[in-house]
Amino acid sequence: MTQTLKIVIPMAGWGTRMRPHTWSKPKPLVSVAGKASLDHLMDIFKTLPAGFDVEYIFIVGPYLGETQIPPYIAEHYPEIKAHYVVQTEMKGQSHAIYLTKEHLGGPMIMIFSDTLIETDFSFIADEKMDVVAWVKAVPDPRRFGVAVTDAEGKVTHLVEKPETIENNLAVVGCYYFRESADLVTAIDKQIELNVTLKNEFFLADAINIMLEKGANARAETVDLWLDTGTIDATLETNATMLEGASVGSFEGEGVKIVEPVYIHHSAQVSYSKIGPNVSIGADCIISQSEISDSIIERETNIHSSVLTHSLIGKQAYVEGCGEGEAPSTLNIGDNSVIKK
Repeated sequence: MTQTLKIVIPMAGWGTRMRPHTWSKPKPLVSVAGKASLDHLMDIFKTLPAGFDVEYIFIVGPYLGETQIPPYIAEHYPEIKAHYVVQTEMKGQSHAIYLTKEHLGGPMIMIFSDTLIETDFSFIADEKMDVVAWVKAVPDPRRFGVAVTDAEGKVTHLVEKPETIENNLAVVGCYYFRESADLVTAIDKQIELNVTLKNEFFLADAINIMLEKGANARAETVDLWLDTGTIDATLETNATMLEGASVGSFEGEGVKIVEPVYIHHSAQVSYSKIGPNVSIGADCIISQSEISDSIIERETNIHSSVLTHSLIGKQAYVEGCGEGEAPSTLNIGDNSVIKK
């Protein structure tokens, strides 16, 4: 009998650290390295083992998430079976997952929408542990959750935003649960006991309840962990992804390319210097400009400008910024106009 694997992706947050882009679209639809952040996330699941029926559960927010994510998935991933759950109150990670309980049962992967990692999920076909937490050693783990392990490498408990740095295995935001119903039971207990941090129910506390009840857990180390939760992190992720990607070639009159760059084949670029670390979306028009370390979303026009470390939304218009002086750094959303 074929098992059903549930993949739960919470993405209901307001995306305040990605303003102004998240005024007009949910954070997972912001572009990075040539496509939406959500597309990079979906690529991770290409390593899922055979033998599972896979169902996706997207936890979306009201308004933008509820109206834009379902049609995006239907258009770009028509082959997948998808459920949508709306989280109207931002009460934390565990609360978000608890809202999906009617869809859960059996094995489950949970990954946050702004977590991009390199991993191979094929091992879960034979995984015996109750919980697997993906981790990466970091110099300062105090703004993350961390996994504390024993001498045998088993995870003994998780600590959310520790005050010290001796346990530096940061939990990157991806988990496997052999039986998702056990997680739901633990979250039920967490909510009953009101175990919160800053008035939010964190998943680490629910997993700790599972561990206290005898669940076995281990850590799975990743070498590459990228983030799209802030403007700076998104630009850094863009640069990292471009460095390891095959971005093709681009030819335009008077154009100098400094690799790595991504330029959509439909973009028009002339008399400009592009790169390094630049992504330019479909149907953009760039002329007489210099752009480095930036993301330019689709259908945007940029003329006579010198830009660096900028994130420009779709259908924007920029003219005369940074010309003849230090480069401009812009962070402007969709349909914006800046003309000097």
